[in-house]
Order: sequence, then C-alpha cells, then structure tokens
Amino acid sequence: MTKNLQHVSAVGIQFSAALSALGQNTAELQHALTSTENTLSQREDLIAGRTVWVGAYNSALIKDIPENLSGADSRNLRFALTALSHIETEIRAYTAQFPKQRLAVIMGTSTSGIADNEPVVKAQLQQPTPQSVQHQKQEMGSLAKALQHYLDWDGPAYTISTACSSAAKAMAAGQRLLNADLADAVLVGGVDTLCKLTLNGFESLESLSSGICQPCGANRDGINIGEAAGLFLLSKAPAAVMLLSSGESMDAWHISAPHPEGRGAVEAMQNALNVAQLEAGDIGYLNLHGTSTPQNDAMEIKAVQTVFSDAAVALSSTKHKTGHCLGAAGAIEAFICQQVLLDQFWLPPHHAGELDEALVGQNYVRVPHLAAPIRYVMSNSFAFGGSNISLILGTALP
Repeated sequence: MTKNLQHVSAVGIQFSAALSALGQNTAELQHALTSTENTLSQREDLIAGRTVWVGAYNSALIKDIPENLSGADSRNLRFALTALSHIETEIRAYTAQFPKQRLAVIMGTSTSGIADNEPVVKAQLQQPTPQSVQHQKQEMGSLAKALQHYLDWDGPAYTISTACSSAAKAMAAGQRLLNADLADAVLVGGVDTLCKLTLNGFESLESLSSGICQPCGANRDGINIGEAAGLFLLSKAPAAVMLLSSGESMDAWHISAPHPEGRGAVEAMQNALNVAQLEAGDIGYLNLHGTSTPQNDAMEIKAVQTVFSDAAVALSSTKHKTGHCLGAAGAIEAFICQQVLLDQFWLPPHHAGELDEALVGQNYVRVPHLAAPIRYVMSNSFAFGGSNISLILGTALP
C-alpha cells in the first residue's frame, strides 16, 4: 500500500457526551445497542396523515438558558447544552489552563433550530396577521456561536453543514485546527433535532421506511430519521481514545444518491487508513453509514469489499437503533466507537433481519460479544452530494 506522506498527529478525546434514542449515559447506550429491545418510537405529528418510526430522545432537556443566548434559543441549542452539562465541569476545569482565544468550537448540524420556527411559518400561512420569525435560532452558524458564548471562549467558532457528514467533518476539522497550532482545545461534535422539514423532505424522496429500518436487509425500504447530540473535547494531549485520522472525498455523482460503485466511499476509507498509516487488517470494527436505502447500502458494501478485500472486518450499522441522525450521525456513531474501545467487551450487533443476498458474505456483527481486544475502529459518514468521510479512532499506546 502506498502511504500518504501527509503528517497528521493524533489528538486525544479528553471528554465526551452523547444523547440519543439510545439514552443519556454510556450504560444506557451499551444496553440499548446490545439488547433486542426496540429503541425507536412512533410519531403522528411530523407528517400529515402518516405515522413514522423515529429515533427520538425522550428525556428532559434543560429548561433555563442564559439571557445572552435567548436570541438563539431552540430545542437544538437546549439539546446541545443538555449534552454539554454532562461534561461541563470537567471541560471548564481542563480548559482553564489555556488562553480563551486558544479555545475553539466546531459543530455540525443540518436542522439547527428550524423546528422552532415551523409553527410560526404555519401560522403565517393560515392567517394574514404578520408573524415574527427569529432567524438567528435557525441559522446554521448559530449553534457553534451560542456554545462559544456560553463557555466564554474567544477562539474560532463555526458550524459545518454538509448534511449527513457534518458532525464527522467537524471532528476532522477540530483535529486539523489542533495540528495547525491554531487552538489548544476544540469542542467538536454535532446536534440535530427532529423537525417536519426533514421528515417531509425524505417523504417526498420516498426514502422513509415503512417500519424499522434494516440496513443491508433483503426487504429494506428506506431510513428512519433520528435526533442526537454528541460532543467531544479534543486536545493535543494523549487520552484513552485518540482521534487518529480522517479520510474525506467528494464524488459529486448525484445530488441525493451515492456513486453506485462506491468510488467516493473507497477513497474516504483508504485516505483515512493512509493518513493513520494503518492497513485494512488493523481495523477491528467498522461502523457502517448503513442507512437502509437500496442504493447506499449496496454501494457501501461494494466499497468495503474493495478496501477490506483481504480482511474480514467486523461491521454493523447502528441506525436501526438510533435512526439516521443526519448532521449529528457522525457524532453519535463516533461516540459508539469510542465506547467500544473503552469497554473492550462488546460490539453493536447488526439488525437481526434477513440480509440482502447480494450483500451477504460480510462479517456482520451478530452477537455483542467482543472475542479479542481491538485497537482501531472506523466510522463512515456519507452525505448528499457525495460528501464522504471516514474517521479512525484508536486506543492510546500502552
């Protein structure tokens, strides 16, 4: 294999938190992923005349936010602040050693606070009285700026919105910021919340599953939408789990469909391996993008067969448990991979349904037991327009 000579230093994941349909802590997440219990729920209020399965976060969000964030107040922001509250004390103590201008925030989202303005738009359409729309809460850049103001940091703060690769790209961007010595610590991740815009958009594309999605399944018929908040504090210091590398590509094949041969996916995975200076056989687990659409799953397995042709990598999709969390998908799935590396005794099983005959032959995780310790995991995120990224996480050297 030809190695990529680009020098990229691994960065440590110092603290992390994630909220989703899997729960609000690591114990709930591990139980939800390894049990046969259904974690999705049915909703009737998102698409007129249709009940849909979604990956909803059903626990409480924080009720009070600072006055200076009121203009950006939304469920999306409260979701982010609730996740942050799980690690806020640790983050503030850790970052006190750095100048505020060396502390950065990079977030990924695709929905921002759109859900909070949907009732206002509906009211405007139903009655002639002018409605006041607070645009700030739904601006894509609002999330990162609000978190920056909340933490009282003065470094770079921006949001990446590249659909389903947003959060993973935010993590990669955070690593680059640290490698370029433009920051000493970076809060990265992604947050997306359920909203009618995205549900109805995927309905119009005929991409929503009629039931609970079955990635790579024989009868797969589409996705379930989910919501999640995943946050990570990265720094140059070693940590139990390191973000080793990312591989990105842009195949630009179609506005909403991947290249059928998975060319962009192959390039992203291979780039991540090259930058980390690893072989395919070094990867102990691969979290598939695995959306459960006919085209995505078919192309991703072709890509896996190309990159991992000589390595029977254990793989699974976790979207039948979380739903597709869009701009936050890369964050919740990176968090799952991080927890696998920390625990070293379980892997998230693939769904138990019948697989597509054309996609069998892979080492799908069928039982949660991890037979031997692993050091490296990969997580794939592929988005509309061909925006692809693969992350590699690894345990720190002994």
